[in-house]
Amino acid sequence: MNKRRVVSSGLHRPVRRTCGRFDLGRLVLLIGLLVFSPVFSQSAQPTPAKIPRVPGGKPDFSGIWQTTSAADYDLEPHSGRKDAPPGAGVVEGNVIPYTPQALEQKKKNFDSRTEDDPRLKCWTLGTPRGIYYPEPFQIFQRPQDLTVFFEFGDSVRTIHTDGTLHPVDQDQEFWLGDSRGHWEGDTLVVDVTDFNDQTWLSRAGDFHDEALHVVERWTLLDANTIDYKATIEDPKIFSKPWNLEVYLYRHREPNFQLIENYCYTLDYDKYYPVPKE
Repeated sequence: MNKRRVVSSGLHRPVRRTCGRFDLGRLVLLIGLLVFSPVFSQSAQPTPAKIPRVPGGKPDFSGIWQTTSAADYDLEPHSGRKDAPPGAGVVEGNVIPYTPQALEQKKKNFDSRTEDDPRLKCWTLGTPRGIYYPEPFQIFQRPQDLTVFFEFGDSVRTIHTDGTLHPVDQDQEFWLGDSRGHWEGDTLVVDVTDFNDQTWLSRAGDFHDEALHVVERWTLLDANTIDYKATIEDPKIFSKPWNLEVYLYRHREPNFQLIENYCYTLDYDKYYPVPKE
């Protein structure tokens, strides 16, 4: 009882100081900001001693991973809406730098998102969307490559780490892009090019065209957390390159596994009707 009375009276009675009157409530708020702000303003640092490694010493990304962010619903900060939970956003600077013309198209995509989102047509999610889509994916790692299996759509992506280059044929287009990775210390850096223009970056209508260029940075913060960063570049759609960042968490539940999810809850027959005999 005494503790409650002290707090109550302190919130309503000014405290005398040599510098004048001061509201204890404001002091508590200020202390809270000072204590908690560094948590959001500073990135977590890797702990190399706790990172799993493959023979040869490279970090081992093998496992089943999933984000807890609301990035797929909208990459930018957004309040809750009928088709999406609220989210703080995952874009550096909070705003995607669309060109004026592309921004108008993005708005049209947003208005028609419940019908035109490629995921509703059972199409491959693409890169980087498949990474922060709210379903798990599994990584198998070998010296020459990493293979990524996505639960949604049964998509399979290969990240080559054998020193080979992108295909010379510039007319090739891939749903997931062509991925070539190399190591910078304990960070896997992946250069992704040769996209088609059929995928979106989020359910909010964020999009790209064939000139999309993605550079990913995969870093293990500890045994069960990946810091995933991506730089997005597409001169026809964005006025400058921009960055996003999400954390991925390892599934450790007993017997957890990927379960086929190919349009299970979607109207597959609407887009791919069975031919009549």
